[in-house]
Amino acid sequence: MDLRKIKALIELLEKSSLSELEIKEGEETVRLARHSTSVAPAPVVHHVPAPAPAADAPRAAAPVPGPSAESVGKSTKSAVDGHAVRSPMVGTFYAAPSPDAAPYVKVGQTVKAGDTLGIIEAMKMFNPIEADVSGTVTAILVEAGQAVEFDEVMFIIS
Repeated sequence: MDLRKIKALIELLEKSSLSELEIKEGEETVRLARHSTSVAPAPVVHHVPAPAPAADAPRAAAPVPGPSAESVGKSTKSAVDGHAVRSPMVGTFYAAPSPDAAPYVKVGQTVKAGDTLGIIEAMKMFNPIEADVSGTVTAILVEAGQAVEFDEVMFIIS
């Protein structure tokens, strides 16, 4: 199945209220599932108000994680001084074509649009991740063997 079709399916899943989507095209099958991380914190918040005496202290503690999340957001914004290359799919990132080979790119390396930055293995297929702009790689935000999510920032090119 074409990468553009998979991207379109991901966008369809994001825009809909579906939690899973499976498409079969010939012998190929693509299954996308939504795993919401925002669902997990909600039950924790609902468990805290149940005991009345303890409800005040956890409520005071609840805003504390909020600013740390904001500071993480600020640090992400300040870290993105350049063009962010994002993951086009969910999969496993590899920085080199094989475990004993040199990585495709290193921090400080100059790349041209179309140069391979790494590969993502998804459904037993290796998909090259190419630079969409020319410039210098200023940050590599993923490690070899790391699982990446759709639209996750992987590289910064300035």
